[in-house]
Amino acid sequence: MSGPGTAAEPPGAQPASPPCRLVLIAGPSGSGKSRLAHAVGCPSLRLDDFYFDADHPGMPQTLGITDWDDVRSWDARSAVAALQQLLSTGSVVVPAYSISESRRVGTHEVRLDGATCLTAEGIFAIEFLATCREAGLDVDAVYLDRPGPVVFWLRLRRDLAKKRKPPLILLRRGLALWRAQPGLRRKAVAAGFTPLSMRGALAHLAATPKPVPAP
Repeated sequence: MSGPGTAAEPPGAQPASPPCRLVLIAGPSGSGKSRLAHAVGCPSLRLDDFYFDADHPGMPQTLGITDWDDVRSWDARSAVAALQQLLSTGSVVVPAYSISESRRVGTHEVRLDGATCLTAEGIFAIEFLATCREAGLDVDAVYLDRPGPVVFWLRLRRDLAKKRKPPLILLRRGLALWRAQPGLRRKAVAAGFTPLSMRGALAHLAATPKPVPAP
C-alpha cells in the first residue's frame, strides 16, 4: 500500500532497473583482459574492434610498418559514441575487426539485456578513460596487473595461434611490449586505474549485483 503523499504503482509494474556499472579494463596486450571480461559474465564491448583499417589516412608508422600500438591507429570517437548509445538504449551495432587482415570485416550487435554491469576492454583503455570521463560517463577503471614473463608467453601463444602477424614481427613486438610493461603500469595508475591481479579483478567485478530475471 502506498503511504501518504506517494503515488501508487500501476498493477504489474516492474521495479526500475539498477544503473549499469561501466568497468573499463586496461592491461598489457595478452594479459587476459578479454578472458576477465568473459569470466565475469557481463556484456563486453571490445575496444580493439575500433581500430582503423590499415589503409586509413595518416596511420602511424614504425620501422616501415603500421604501428598498431600507437593510439592514433584507433578510433576513440566512435568507441565512446558506441558506449553512450549502448548505455542509453541497451544495444549498439559495432564493427567486427580482423587483426590478421588489419581491417573491419563486418559488424555485430552488443546488447545489455538488463545487465547491471558492462565491461569495455582493449589495448588503448588507459588513454580512453579520459575520453569517457570527458563524455560524462561514470567509469570503474581496473588495470590487470600480471607478471611480465607470464604476459609475454600468453600474448605470443595467442598471436601465433590466431596468425595475427608474421612470427618474427610477433616476437619483436612481444619483447618490446615486455620491456614497456612497467611504464604502462605507472601510466595506468597515474590515469586513475586500480591495479589488480586476475584473482583480485575477478573478485572486484563479482561485487556487481546480477540482474533479477523477470517473472
